[in-house]
Amino acid sequence: MTPAKPSLDLLRSLTDEHVLRALMTERRLTRAEIAVRTQLSKPAVSDSVQRLTEAGLLQDTGERTTGRGRVGTYYALADDLGTALVLSVAPEGVVAEAIDVYGEVILRETAPVRRPARPREVARVMRTVAARVAEGCRGHLRLAVVSAADPVDRSTGRLVHLPDAPFLLGELSPVELLAPLVSGPVTVDNDVHWAARAELASADGDHPADFVYLYLGEGLGAAVVADGEVRRGHAGIAGEIAYVVTCGPRGRATTYTDVFAELALRQPNSTAIDDAALVRSIEAGGARGRRVLTAIADATAGVVSATVALADPATVILGGTWGTHPTIVEAISRHVAATPRPVPVRVAQLTLEPAVAGARHQALTALRESILGRAPG
Repeated sequence: MTPAKPSLDLLRSLTDEHVLRALMTERRLTRAEIAVRTQLSKPAVSDSVQRLTEAGLLQDTGERTTGRGRVGTYYALADDLGTALVLSVAPEGVVAEAIDVYGEVILRETAPVRRPARPREVARVMRTVAARVAEGCRGHLRLAVVSAADPVDRSTGRLVHLPDAPFLLGELSPVELLAPLVSGPVTVDNDVHWAARAELASADGDHPADFVYLYLGEGLGAAVVADGEVRRGHAGIAGEIAYVVTCGPRGRATTYTDVFAELALRQPNSTAIDDAALVRSIEAGGARGRRVLTAIADATAGVVSATVALADPATVILGGTWGTHPTIVEAISRHVAATPRPVPVRVAQLTLEPAVAGARHQALTALRESILGRAPG
């Protein structure tokens, strides 16, 4: 049976997508340059450029090639295609960014969050910084991606309050909060999940498709990546490792978070870990430093063993404020190596705002897909 030939509409659609993607990579190109980069014929590119220009997706920049030969016109994406909002809600404060279709941050606003973090106050800060970005973008926010240092309900996008949560002490809905500011969807997920996605998408691509990302900072979290996807669980709160039972400082079974309580490494009137005090203890050395290091490494190895038993990762990646400290990493690696099913342990490649980086990557992908979806072909 002879295979069916693709329809003219399909061919036009594919051509338009190739042309748009070429101009998402290069800010301006002539039709001849587009043809070279896409390996499409010059007539096909010319037809596509005309369609996309008439649809308002491309524009003639007014610039022309110089030198010998036929003069070429430089085309670029239209100026009014919109931007994406990236919002991060974390103990250190709220960050709001607007990114364009090229992936550049064109606006950034920040504001602190008072502790303890109550939903009404956090919502006020989120609304304020997001509104500043929206005003700077003249209302052209097409979508939003939110990273939150809290569990996120998978079906609603609401931030979920769990018992003894170290940060947000109540529920909050970023979807409802940001809907008036953006014309498209609002996507919300936990910061550790975004950090794991950023690690997965990092430049060198040298990652297994199956790993566990442990965030070790004021809060404790994990992201399970299987087959290249973050597994969020039924309700979206997979990876809440604070209450995994592990080995405590005195060799007794206890929850992971209570290990830090026993070591007097919790912040006053909070379940948040005092990461600064933790690092000071270890760097000071002595009997106290050795006890803290051994207890934390042993407890973390127990958590790793639990994740290995359930998720079977190829490696464990450590992130967070104290999870990337060289002395702590070395100790955790040594203790994990002594477990029944050891796996390699390494430090995250992205340590500067990894959750923001992951949310930013998703926002760029979604923004580009929204533009491709408007192509007339």
